[in-house]
Amino acid sequence: MSHKLLVINPGSTSTKVALFENETKLDEETIIHSREELQQFSGLWDQFDLRQNAILVFLKKTNVPLSELSAVVSRGGLLKSIAGGTYLVTDSMVADARAGIQGEHASNLGCALAKSVAEKAGIPAYTVDPVSVDEFEPLARYSGHPLIQRRALSHTLNIHAVGRLAADKLGVDYSATNFIIAHLGGGISICPLKQGRIIDVNDASSSGPFSPERSGDLPLQPFIKLCFSGEYTQQQMAKLVMGEGGLAAYLKTNNAEQVEQQIEQGDAQAKEVYEAMAYQISKEIGAMATVLKGEVRAIVISGGLAKSKMLTEWIKGRVEYIADVLILPGEFEMEALAKGALRVLLKIEEAKNY
Repeated sequence: MSHKLLVINPGSTSTKVALFENETKLDEETIIHSREELQQFSGLWDQFDLRQNAILVFLKKTNVPLSELSAVVSRGGLLKSIAGGTYLVTDSMVADARAGIQGEHASNLGCALAKSVAEKAGIPAYTVDPVSVDEFEPLARYSGHPLIQRRALSHTLNIHAVGRLAADKLGVDYSATNFIIAHLGGGISICPLKQGRIIDVNDASSSGPFSPERSGDLPLQPFIKLCFSGEYTQQQMAKLVMGEGGLAAYLKTNNAEQVEQQIEQGDAQAKEVYEAMAYQISKEIGAMATVLKGEVRAIVISGGLAKSKMLTEWIKGRVEYIADVLILPGEFEMEALAKGALRVLLKIEEAKNY
């Protein structure tokens, strides 16, 4: 049986949309939202209409009416901690996404966008392997203080998709093999993938390496002092670490291609900042190797930044002593979302309740 699926993937600076017929991608578009365009909105949810309208414009261009769709599926966000799988989007899920119960991120918009579009056609909306999937082992939950517990928040969907792809390329059993996966995008998630489970990972919204627009780990004492300086509101501090940190803070741009152009033109500061990002990524990969006690079949680098030969060569030079390095540039989330929804539509598995 044939099923047409609208797939939505909201990111911090883009909204990716695709039309699938079963597992075949018929059309795809990455709608870029510039910093200037997004700065006109005071909050994340103020972007909802902008992104929904862009999705509907894409669908209209495909000449596939809403009535021909079987389902809408979107990347999930910072929801409550749940098991992996495909979930039916419900009002309670959207409410938790709006409330930002584990934080605010563009992916929180996903379930609401999917539900809104699906309701126009009277079809179900799904999300697959949301950011808040929790596969941590007990020791990974300790932060250093009992008032704060480390959270299992990561680019779960792409990490699992890339892990499976790497296993296929190497001819090994995904569920019996250890990898370190480095997802490098607007946010960076680096994890030890132990036999198909993400048993630890940096929280890309507040720890790990800095990224094109996030600060990553910051020295705590100076950060505390900054928080209580009276110069910043809580909202401003939140943007300082997520949205206006990293490359955006140092170089006034979150565009890695632009940074590389500056480097090629002889900009020494741009080179040092960009290499510092590679340095921090490499350190996090090394740390995650200790979680697996060095038993690592391969280090897999993916995400949009994996397209940068300059960046990946810097990283590879520091970590390839640990294990072979596979570069799988780009993201595989759209395919993973379509497959997850399709498994439910074909009754291979049941949709989980949130």
